[in-house]
Amino acid sequence: MTKTKRVEDPGFGKSSIKNVKRFVNKDGTFNIRHVNNKNSIYTAYTYLVNISWLRFFFLVLLGYIIVNSFFAIIYLLIGVEDLHIENENWFFNFLDAFFFSAQTITTVGYGGMSPTGVLSGIVSTLEALIGLLSFSFITGLLYGRFVKPRSFIAFSDKIIHRPFNDNSAIMFRLMNTKKRIMINPKASVTLSLMKKNGKEYQTNFFNLSVERKQISYLPTTWTIVHEIDDESPFKGYSKKEIKELTGELIILISYFDESFNQEVYQVYSYTLDELIFDVAFKKAFEFDENGITVLDHEKLNATYKLDS
Repeated sequence: MTKTKRVEDPGFGKSSIKNVKRFVNKDGTFNIRHVNNKNSIYTAYTYLVNISWLRFFFLVLLGYIIVNSFFAIIYLLIGVEDLHIENENWFFNFLDAFFFSAQTITTVGYGGMSPTGVLSGIVSTLEALIGLLSFSFITGLLYGRFVKPRSFIAFSDKIIHRPFNDNSAIMFRLMNTKKRIMINPKASVTLSLMKKNGKEYQTNFFNLSVERKQISYLPTTWTIVHEIDDESPFKGYSKKEIKELTGELIILISYFDESFNQEVYQVYSYTLDELIFDVAFKKAFEFDENGITVLDHEKLNATYKLDS
């Protein structure tokens, strides 16, 4: 049905099943569930560097409260009189022990409370060491989060199928969401198609040709176009048949980011059931009265219906 040659497995594996899910999630992560995997400090570091800022600070605060509560309980078991605490209520004793723990772990040491016994001195010394190591680790995480390269490209939530030249084409659009200089953006699009081979299911991969694989800069938007010509794996399929295919477009975008001074990569994907037909993207930017280009981020997904 097509002259397009299959390519080697790009890393996802060719075996498949009938109800196979997408390879790449919308956030660019691989849709893979790991089991029997041994966790390590490097796993925790990777997780803490990549989560949102809100979740990061929540976990830091939660850990801070848990550690200080743990040491406060130890001080209560030792005896709060060793810390110059003399409350009749156990709850206020716990609060004072908690505050002493917070002063010790942060090495603040106001002087209002101090250990007088040998055992409380050993515990507070150990806690101070844990505090130094913990805050050094958190400082490293903060640095890693700030210097980690991040892509600021947004993809259209629609992938469209429309007439193009004397054929038809599949298109999607991406946008520069920040005032960053993106140099030499490149686009690579791989199509995965699941087919039944006897009693088994197999995934075939194709490198899709696009109208432009690279541009010099990306200040506004870029529409990636795959024309369905004689070399396309979609050649010979009707609109309905394309929609019913079990397939996924896996996109890799790379560019040089002047702010990070290095190459930045972003992965995204569309499944073929996300296709919409006979529409076109609306222009996302215009010019104001001073001749300045105005990019409207809300128009990234804007489309209009084509005449039949």
